[in-house]
Amino acid sequence: MNLQTHLEKDEMTSSLTPSTPLQPRKRAILVGASTGLGAALAKKLARHGWTLALLSRRSAVLADLCAGLNADGVTRALAYEHDVMNYAEVPALLKRIVADLGGLDLFIFNSGINLPPGLEKMNATDDIQMIATNLSGAIAWLAPVGDLMKESKSGMIVGISSVAGDRGRIANPGYNTSKAGMTTYLEALRNRLTRHGVHVLTVKPGFIATDMLRSSAGPKPFTITPERAADDIYKAILKRKQTFYTHPIWKWIMLAIQHVPSVIFRRLSF
Repeated sequence: MNLQTHLEKDEMTSSLTPSTPLQPRKRAILVGASTGLGAALAKKLARHGWTLALLSRRSAVLADLCAGLNADGVTRALAYEHDVMNYAEVPALLKRIVADLGGLDLFIFNSGINLPPGLEKMNATDDIQMIATNLSGAIAWLAPVGDLMKESKSGMIVGISSVAGDRGRIANPGYNTSKAGMTTYLEALRNRLTRHGVHVLTVKPGFIATDMLRSSAGPKPFTITPERAADDIYKAILKRKQTFYTHPIWKWIMLAIQHVPSVIFRRLSF
């Protein structure tokens, strides 16, 4: 693990805004933060007074994001280079980040990849990589974060799943499976942790105008900007929602799709 920033670690932690009983400092970890929705969420949280630990494997892009968030000389964001497939690194890294932040109030897992196989032939290698990144990478973080928040009897976990996990479709079985697993894991965490004072939010985005979307074929209705999605997600965090679709119209679209009989659904071409 490498700390990516323009300042030394000791200088960063000493310049963090101190937390006081009258002005508590909210602290968040955001995994998958360098571009797209992750970067938009980081900017949104920073504007609302959060101190952030931002993680991504793209260290140079992440360093630039942090430099922008810290441009006025106050360190709001700390950068950590991390590949979510490096599962063994997580426990020690989590411990270090929580020490750097001085605690943890919010954890967001946003990291993910989408490798569409097309309709002619399956690609087991890409499907396995999507499972390893989107689901196993998430679990490597969600499990220890859940235990940490359970011990403190406070905090919120936000997992970025997808409408793609609501039903298995022909275009991308591996991605559908990774997001269905993510949704189920978050539901299980919610049921496990709610009784201990920890809130879990499952976010199911539709189409967001990011690099990942550009790799997908076919029509992309109701596409929204990362900034619009970040605004929606932040409102859902404040309202302590359990499951949230962004754009909200996807709630009704997916409700309809979930109730299409299998004999009809398997003939559809999306």
